[in-house]
Amino acid sequence: MVVASTAAASRARPRQVPARTSGLGKTLLFVAVFMYLVLPMVAVILYSFASSWTANVLPDGYTLRWWGEVFTDDAIVSAFETSIVLATVVAILDVAIVVPAVYWARVRNHRIRFLVEPAAAIPFALPYLVIGFALLQFAGYVAPGLQGTMPLLVLAYVAIAFPFVYWAVDGSMAASGIERLSEAAETCGATPTQIVRRVVLPNIRPGIVSGALLAWATSFGEFAIVQTIARGVYTVPVWSAEQIRSYTGEPGAFNRLAAVTTINFIVLFVLSAIVVYRNQGRSVGLFSRASRREGGTEG
Repeated sequence: MVVASTAAASRARPRQVPARTSGLGKTLLFVAVFMYLVLPMVAVILYSFASSWTANVLPDGYTLRWWGEVFTDDAIVSAFETSIVLATVVAILDVAIVVPAVYWARVRNHRIRFLVEPAAAIPFALPYLVIGFALLQFAGYVAPGLQGTMPLLVLAYVAIAFPFVYWAVDGSMAASGIERLSEAAETCGATPTQIVRRVVLPNIRPGIVSGALLAWATSFGEFAIVQTIARGVYTVPVWSAEQIRSYTGEPGAFNRLAAVTTINFIVLFVLSAIVVYRNQGRSVGLFSRASRREGGTEG
């Protein structure tokens, strides 16, 4: 009986996977995901420098000609200027709208959160094409002069980028315990303006920067809304789409498109790296301080 029970127990115990095998599996998975994400971008970068690329694994030759044409093409330069201005205006407006709204909902009037949070979720639930068409129709009834203009396009991008800024700022305020900080500042006699400028903004800076970056990137690379609302606005995605649609076999057409795509990637990657570098450890610190405060309150 003892032997039988021992054998049954050994069969019931799950087999332990050797640590070496588990580590190898994780490494292979990481390499596979890395190659899946990186290889397409590497191919685009190589194509932007390729003089020709036939049946070989690597280009037949390399040249800077396509990059020179990109920086001297007035249409491409104008598209970049328009996209940069549009994305910057949208990021600034979203931050200017979201920070006071979230602060008011958290500190001054908790009852409006049930209105603000659904508004921040709607752009996630609706396709951008639907939002653009709805805004175009609404502008036709309210202000027909706005149809097809840059101001209406800015309003549309502010609407779709609003959730990214809202959730980033709201999470930063929750992590820093902005309600308690505001109460402490009021106890010390600070005015609402002083509280926002000297207490709120410094403590939620990581959330503001992250949200603004997401709003900037969304506006910079979005295509559907600009085609629906303002086709006369010439942005980088519009230029890229036109190059694909009107391809006639002209030498260097796709090479220039690859160069523009590489520039987009570099700009967004550098911005992301700057944000990560400037905010490294701050978000973790905010969450840890918030956890300690909650623990102290519960105790």
